[in-house]
Amino acid sequence: MAQQALPQRDPEGTHGRPNAPRKSGDTARLGKPLGAGRTVHGVALLLPGGRAEGTGRPSPLTLAAQRPLARRLARACAEEGLVTHVVHYRRRGWNGSAADPVRDAGWAADEVVRRYGDVPVCLVGTGMGGRAALQAAGHPAVAAVLAVAPWLPEPRELLEPDPVRQLCGRRVLIVHGTNDELTDPDLSFRLAQRAKKANRDVCRFEVHSDGHGLRQHRAEVQSLVVDFVRGTLFGHHFARPVADALAAPPPLGLRMPLASGFGASLGY
Repeated sequence: MAQQALPQRDPEGTHGRPNAPRKSGDTARLGKPLGAGRTVHGVALLLPGGRAEGTGRPSPLTLAAQRPLARRLARACAEEGLVTHVVHYRRRGWNGSAADPVRDAGWAADEVVRRYGDVPVCLVGTGMGGRAALQAAGHPAVAAVLAVAPWLPEPRELLEPDPVRQLCGRRVLIVHGTNDELTDPDLSFRLAQRAKKANRDVCRFEVHSDGHGLRQHRAEVQSLVVDFVRGTLFGHHFARPVADALAAPPPLGLRMPLASGFGASLGY
């Protein structure tokens, strides 16, 4: 679950309003498809982390960090017909009002529709990719959003927070380590509070004592991702903690502890 380091604040105080025209040949791309044979019934798009600023291509290490989770999802949901792709951004940075990863996530969802037709999509983002997933959720193909340790720069005096209306009609899960020193878990809690008011299908898990990379509880976090994708895209029953978190009123469902050993008995 590792990614490139992010500064805690966005130096420009921007909030992801994509507006720059796409240049000819300046396109994102989907990584190698994993999973599903002839019939695809759902797609998970993995959105990597990045930096506040940067116009170069993403580091290969940042992309490679997403592949273990992509493979885990593909194996666990093979019978359901899931395909996973890691999204290769055009640029490594958020880049102020350009919000480049949000535009790339939207392009990736369009490309899924072009390749696979009318299938549900889950956006799975880490760090900067978590913020991109939350903001790109309004795409018609997106059924669910999962943000892992999302980078949510502090809004200017809380007057211009990131939008949440695009999350309506989607199931949303946020997971964050309580000891994260790179992306503030309190900011993801505050966003989840606002999102829950607009959409009851929002929950948030806290991984106590873990940091930004969630390395101490990697297996539990990956199992949580698998359970959420299976439930949101293919109609499987959620594991009890996920079902309880979605049903619980705030703040309980937004501070659900991720128990040690989660997923060990679930068979995936």
